[in-house]
Amino acid sequence: MGLYTNLPDNLDIDVLIAGGGTAGCIVAARLAEADPKLSILVIEGGPNNNLPTIETTAFFIANLSPETKTAIFWQGNASEHLNGRAPVVSTGGVLGGGSSVNLMMYSRGMRPDYEWGPGWTSEDLIPYFKKLETYHGADPTGRHGADGPIHVSDGPFRGTRPEQEFIEAAAKVGFPEVDDLQIFDVSNAVQRAKKFVSPEGKRQDTASRYLNPLLADGNHPKLHVLVEHQVTRVLFDGTKAIGLEYKPNPDFRPEESTVRSIKANRCVIVSCGALGTPLLLERSGVGNHSILARANIPAVVDLPGVGESYQDHNLAVYPYHSDLSPTDSLDALAQGRVDPADLFARNDPILGWNAQDVTCKIRPTDEDIAKLDPEFKALWDKDFKPHPERFLMLASLVGAFPSDPSLLPKDKPAQYFAVSTFTGYPYSRGHIHIAASSSSSNQEAASFPLTNTAPTGATNTLVSNIDFDPSFLSHRFDLQSHMWMYKTQREIARRMPCFRGEFAACHPPFPPESKAVCKELDAPLPADTPEIVYTEEDDKILEKWLRDNVGTTWHSLGTCAMKAREEGGVVDANLGVYGTEGLKVVDLSIVPQNVGANTAATAMMVGEKAADLLIQELGLSK
Repeated sequence: MGLYTNLPDNLDIDVLIAGGGTAGCIVAARLAEADPKLSILVIEGGPNNNLPTIETTAFFIANLSPETKTAIFWQGNASEHLNGRAPVVSTGGVLGGGSSVNLMMYSRGMRPDYEWGPGWTSEDLIPYFKKLETYHGADPTGRHGADGPIHVSDGPFRGTRPEQEFIEAAAKVGFPEVDDLQIFDVSNAVQRAKKFVSPEGKRQDTASRYLNPLLADGNHPKLHVLVEHQVTRVLFDGTKAIGLEYKPNPDFRPEESTVRSIKANRCVIVSCGALGTPLLLERSGVGNHSILARANIPAVVDLPGVGESYQDHNLAVYPYHSDLSPTDSLDALAQGRVDPADLFARNDPILGWNAQDVTCKIRPTDEDIAKLDPEFKALWDKDFKPHPERFLMLASLVGAFPSDPSLLPKDKPAQYFAVSTFTGYPYSRGHIHIAASSSSSNQEAASFPLTNTAPTGATNTLVSNIDFDPSFLSHRFDLQSHMWMYKTQREIARRMPCFRGEFAACHPPFPPESKAVCKELDAPLPADTPEIVYTEEDDKILEKWLRDNVGTTWHSLGTCAMKAREEGGVVDANLGVYGTEGLKVVDLSIVPQNVGANTAATAMMVGEKAADLLIQELGLSK
């Protein structure tokens, strides 16, 4: 098996891939399938993903905790838009990247989201979405795949009671149920969610579904993967990429520090994600000349778009008290009230559950718009009103307490539900660059909270020696979107029969005299309960709370955009880096505009499309 923690000597490599993330694993596998004689090496900074916390769906939260070694945490700059907070953004730090550690929500964007230019229109790209998946469900529109590596299903378990109650409550607020929100043309509705989970309950990631089967089948001896090693630079001969420099990751191999290099006979592919890729390019001398100069890095190519136009969907999550039973949520498992060994012994189907059974893509009414800022209305009228398929916010029902467990009462075991919400098309734009004192690894140990409410004092590798501004809520449209969504999702939750009040510690601190005050209840609200009326003072409290709490949705993209160089682009339609030879970028950094969806499916599509482009360019047989 060609998976190593120490690379054999004298490997002759045709294609080098920096990063074994979601897209990188797909490219490596598809190239190896096209020509088993092609020698390929993937260098991944994290470990192999053969871990129970990855394969077993219900353990997904372990991969987001501050103690995990399967994620990378990136320290953002302190921001006035977040009331001085310095947000932390996490990405996958393991073979398979984000697909190995995400929440497994199957979500595609809308058709206009995929109009990226010649060869990258929605009609060009829909076949690649279909190619990657085996869809377990009705497909009357023919928009889903039937024989791809990634299974999309309900999994073996659903929390049927809160699922049904949420769907019925959403209908009362104005959002009907539809069979499928992922066919590129349907929005402003709710759907019973599908997941990147097999019918048996196993996570569907690109390492285990694309790459590892080829490493194990004995038919691809020239496919190699090196884990636990960080790529530090792309090596150039003039402007031609000829290899990679790499070193052991000190998180896993602290006793080793030797920097090595390896050549590529045919091409170098960078697939380190929307945060890692621009930093690697800049460390290699590809980027804005002034940024390279301040870090004393000789310029290979002056490319000002590198690291610019950072985008992420901004997240806020709201938990609620409930009268749900232990089989309606993952709280008993997450809080240690059941023994995982017992669940495994009886092959309990709840182990195959990601605790998210409803997904929503919704937009406000004209009456709602009239209550928001004139600036919001102007942008709405320009960018949304003429396009009824374009929604404002996404939401999911979460069958568990989603925040710091130390906030929970110790003497009152209970089940909770939550609503996670995030912006579909934020206007805020940020950047990520190397710092003036950039080093080859850019990684330092630090103590930090994962989110505003996460446990403090945990330590892990934090990428902090960078200039990273996620720019959350820097545009007021995004703040107003969240204000509308807070009020809307709360009205849905209040109409669920299992609702027993807001978990006040994770909601805005409205005063006791406010009609919006959050509190626990002994019984459900009446069926005809009126909507909450928020005062101007309530809105100020809500705005401050959002600036104190909104964070990453783990959907980073756009920092090496595929668009014209003079428009700030970094790669062309063939994914070649402008001004270089033999250098490609294949990950979500190339996405030129935001995608209204969880981004895993889009990252997989990019991998599939890129593989086809490379197979053609390299002249490989299929």
